[in-house]
Parts: sequence; structure tokens; C-alpha cells
Amino acid sequence: MIRRARADESETLLRIQREAGVAAFSHVFPQDRFPFPDAEIRANWKRALAAASIEIYVADVDDEPVASVSVGDGFLRTLYVLPAHQRSGIGTALHDHALARLRALGTHEARLWTLEENHSARSFYERRGWRPNGETRRVEFPPHPLDVGYSRPIG
Repeated sequence: MIRRARADESETLLRIQREAGVAAFSHVFPQDRFPFPDAEIRANWKRALAAASIEIYVADVDDEPVASVSVGDGFLRTLYVLPAHQRSGIGTALHDHALARLRALGTHEARLWTLEENHSARSFYERRGWRPNGETRRVEFPPHPLDVGYSRPIG
């Protein structure tokens, strides 16, 4: 079940992002050198939950939150699935839900950022019609890896 995140779910969103991120990005952010930045990510989720321009959704399995997605300002902002639930279709369902929400919000070309070294995410998005758009940026967290931009027409 996909539902809108509640205003009090910053800890749930943090937990999902931490578990998914640590598993997916250990080659970029080794935990012994770059521990997960709980305080900063918690603050980011609290700001996002309070922002009128951002929509956040949670996927529940057996009444337990296992994944999340957020959209806003023409971006698929985040998509995280707990490792135990990856490759079950939840990521695809959230992705499709995010595109439907962006379309309903009037977006004609969606955008997203993903780590250059996140090969599984890049493959996931490319299989769904996303293409690199030539944009890059440095991630705010050490060791400051490169994010690459993707775009996809919707509508």
C-alpha cells in the first residue's frame, strides 16, 4: 500500500533511507570512514515533511513502512527501498506513483539526481526511460562524490 507520509514520520523516513543507503552506497560512503549523517538527514526529512512543495509517500507491507519516495519542483527527489524488499516490485510501484504525481502537478519533463557510482539505481532508472542530461553536482556529504542528473519526459 502506498500512502502519504505523516508529518511525524521523520524517524521512519530516516530509518528507511539509512538502511537502504548504507547497503547501496558502502563503496562510496564506507561506514568506518563516513558514518551515516543521521542528524543532517533527520533535519532534511523534517524540512521536507513541512514543505508545501514536496510530497512524500511511504510503501507499507503488512502495516510496516518498507520504502519511500518523494517528489517536488519537477523532481523525483528520493526513492528508497529497504534491502529486504528490493526486487519485489515496490521500487517500481513507487517510481510509477512518483511519475503520476509529477504529471498531476503539471510536470512535463521530470528530473532526478543519483550518485554517479550508484550503478544499480542508474540501471533501474534507465530501464524506465530516464536519460542522463549532462548535469552534475557534488554531494554535500563527505567524501563529496558526484551526482549525475537524469531527465525523462512525462505527460
